[in-house]
Amino acid sequence: MTKYKEVFSDMLECNKDAFLSFKKLHKLYEESPKEYQLEFNREGEKLLRIIRRYENILCGKSESGKYGKFSTSLSDKFWSEIRVHFPKIDSVGTL
Repeated sequence: MTKYKEVFSDMLECNKDAFLSFKKLHKLYEESPKEYQLEFNREGEKLLRIIRRYENILCGKSESGKYGKFSTSLSDKFWSEIRVHFPKIDSVGTL
């Protein structure tokens, strides 16, 4: 398993309740964005903090080393994996 998928799996496993709750809300938001926007933003911000923490775990060490140029690509792959599961994650914080 690739490193970004491993970190992604660890993130889901360690924060299972938060991600399951958000997955339900995400589905409701897809069906009715206007109705669930505020709740989606509030819960999404919490989830984004978790995601960024794991992104830092994944990329933090490589940014300062000789592999810094690969850090952006690694981050992009990590976020692509997140978007597979939560396609509307980029809508967090929008009105």
